Amino acid sequence: MKKYQYLFFDLDGTIIDSSEGVCKSFAYALKHYGINVDDLAVLRPVIGPPLKDSFMNLYDFDEDKAIEAVAKYRERYTDVGILECRLYDGVRELLKELVHRGYKLVLATSKPEIFARRIMERYEIDGYFHFIAGAQIGGTISNKEDVLGYILQSLNITDVSDCLMIGDTKYDLAGAEYFGIDALGVLYGFGTRDELNAYPNVGLADSAGDIASILP
Repeated sequence: MKKYQYLFFDLDGTIIDSSEGVCKSFAYALKHYGINVDDLAVLRPVIGPPLKDSFMNLYDFDEDKAIEAVAKYRERYTDVGILECRLYDGVRELLKELVHRGYKLVLATSKPEIFARRIMERYEIDGYFHFIAGAQIGGTISNKEDVLGYILQSLNITDVSDCLMIGDTKYDLAGAEYFGIDALGVLYGFGTRDELNAYPNVGLADSAGDIASILP
């Protein structure tokens, strides 16, 4: 594999397992509308895409109702759900090793940037990153394509062959494909092998340690 300059990392499902906090907060919002979820596992598909899209696509909310539901979700997530996550095994060691090898690490998440920064500071991994980018609450940056476009512009990257997107779902790989960025899929997150292989990728990693092994 070629040596890249920038490694763009997704957050949920790639660096952290955020399933508990996201699913419990999503269920909290649904309950407000009389929808009770007994098995949180059915909510795993909401991890990754913008929350508004999940309310609309999975529960047929119209846009106004979906925006309201996102606000209800954040009632719980902002103070409680954000803490219900953990670093995946080997991630801290991976980030340290990649920085040591000379890579510039960039966070590229569709989670609101304010939440992403709080999580990264809590686990003391923010210092490994050259740049951190996420969605804007109520702003124009919401999905993965928006985030990646913002990163390329902010860092004045004109040659995307210098970049590699690392993520666990189709949203990460589709966003990379949109800009012609190479992508590496991870299988320990929330996506599936078939989902990731539906998009161009330079490989699939079973663990954080595999990422270190695949990259030169």
